[in-house]
Amino acid sequence: MKTRHNKKRNTAFVYEALIREATVAIMKGDTERRDKTISVIKKHFNSDSLLSEDLECYRSLYSNQGIEQEMGERLIKEVRLAKRLIDTQGLFNQQTELINDINKELSSDIFNNFVPNYKSLATIDQIFSLKTTPKTRVMLEQNIIQQMSKSTPNAEQAQIDALTYKSFVKKFNEKYDDALLSEQKELLNHYISSFADNALELKIFLNKEIKRLKTKLTEACKNSEIKDDNDMVQKTEQIISRLDSFSRQTINENVLMTVLATQALVGEIDNGDND
Repeated sequence: MKTRHNKKRNTAFVYEALIREATVAIMKGDTERRDKTISVIKKHFNSDSLLSEDLECYRSLYSNQGIEQEMGERLIKEVRLAKRLIDTQGLFNQQTELINDINKELSSDIFNNFVPNYKSLATIDQIFSLKTTPKTRVMLEQNIIQQMSKSTPNAEQAQIDALTYKSFVKKFNEKYDDALLSEQKELLNHYISSFADNALELKIFLNKEIKRLKTKLTEACKNSEIKDDNDMVQKTEQIISRLDSFSRQTINENVLMTVLATQALVGEIDNGDND
């Protein structure tokens, strides 16, 4: 019989859900929400917490990609051992405190946040569960090993995930339609969908968008309000240089947040020119 997955007790899922909550708060400029979310993360996922140890066990299995099957098998063996060494009751108590703080300080809606790799996290949770039968565990471990051995998602998984993220994108746009610029929403949509197409569309969009932003910022440097201010010129050039560096970096949330912030800056510049 299949074990029911309790995502509130899935340490990695809760952590990822909190990270995405903080990301959205930053994009909306909601500093109060951002600070509360970050405070909860720092409180419960500090280096000395059992939650942090538990999270590392999950991360070891979902953040490693492109490794050999033999290495994957050894990794799972070591991770399962590390997981068993964690104080079960102590971890349960810390999870309970985390759940209570989220409900009190933020909202139970956090547990409904969209996490792209949710299925992988649920599979890992079943591998760790003592209620999972040996036969099922072996099958699940093989599934995780196959995922770690692949650099790209298979077509079937991408098709399933596509339905999931499209639904999320629609809900997100309905909720934050007035809070984001159209180009910010487009970037976010590509970022959310990137897990399903190996970030192909995101990379294409980012290349075009970064080029547009650099052009806008270069033109802005010619405006009298900026070109006569050496400090403003220097900061603008630093932003352009940082955008240039993204071509040599892996696309992550730091890149996302920088581009989103630059989009907001360029939007303000454009509005200023139109006033």
